[in-house]
Amino acid sequence: MEFDSIECVSYSDGGDGLEEDDIPQLHHHPHVIRSHFSSSKTTTTHNNKNNNNNGSSIICDGNNNNGGIGIHPASSVHELLECPVCTNSMYPPIHQCHNGHTICSTCKARVHNRCPTCRQELGDIRCLALEKVAESLELPCKYGSLGCPEIFPYYSKLKHEAACNFRPYNCPYAGSECAVIGDIPYLVTHLRDDHKVDMHSGCTFNHRYVKSNPREVENATWMLTVFNCFGQYFCLHFEAFQLGMAPVYMAFLRFMGDETDAQNYTYSLEVGGNGRKLIWEGTPRSIRDSHRKVRDSHDGLVIQRNMALFFSGGDRKELKLRVTGRIWKEQQNPDEGACIPNLCS
Repeated sequence: MEFDSIECVSYSDGGDGLEEDDIPQLHHHPHVIRSHFSSSKTTTTHNNKNNNNNGSSIICDGNNNNGGIGIHPASSVHELLECPVCTNSMYPPIHQCHNGHTICSTCKARVHNRCPTCRQELGDIRCLALEKVAESLELPCKYGSLGCPEIFPYYSKLKHEAACNFRPYNCPYAGSECAVIGDIPYLVTHLRDDHKVDMHSGCTFNHRYVKSNPREVENATWMLTVFNCFGQYFCLHFEAFQLGMAPVYMAFLRFMGDETDAQNYTYSLEVGGNGRKLIWEGTPRSIRDSHRKVRDSHDGLVIQRNMALFFSGGDRKELKLRVTGRIWKEQQNPDEGACIPNLCS
């Protein structure tokens, strides 16, 4: 949805199926992810006692009868546990072809039950030896380069990484399907340079939104503004969307950080006109919660169209909304043991 005009003033208080020809021929291939960070890969080597403790890797016996193990020097067990198609770590059931090449259960369906390395039929053979080896591994969190110091058993690592406090954040821009991830400083630069988002310093704001034809309501974001306040970053969203059969306008704030830190802040939004006003006060949601999740929960200032047109005045044919707000932080009073509001100076 396009704007006819916008005024922004900030005041400071002081996977589809693969065709056969597309099946990868190499056991490992590049995997491109748009992100700011690059997790360091830690190599864990399984030593074979009969091979003078030289680094070796395990390949399951293709016939799956005698439990034989093939030794291939210069490869690590950690690399063997990477699926050759998606390059993600493999978890039971780990499948293999008759030649011992492995693949994860998800990609087995994607390659139409054909081995991506040798093109042989995969069948239903489990690589039980590799699954057992994985149970003995302890690996660092893949977000170690971002500060996570934890080490986990192989099969617990994935669950931890899904909720790791050091994992990167998704881009909070909601106007497009943006796949960029990274830490907060990187995302702030990305929003400014790539999405051309307005950046403001201060804990109070005053926005005026104008739309010549308010009956044209689409499921699209109108505007995103980023505020630097208390040394943190906040995303102010304002948009129009359809709620059932009725179009509504909504403003809400998201905190660029984790949920626990977001709980330290409070914000208020106010819109009004013609002697009436609506006020919303609440805690900003973390950008860990998607834009759509926050919007669909109505966790913000929601304005019905009739009320928005009433606030706009005039002939009620043009939308003119002024939304003001402020952000503050609750601080503990050491003398009285009570929380007092701390306004940004």
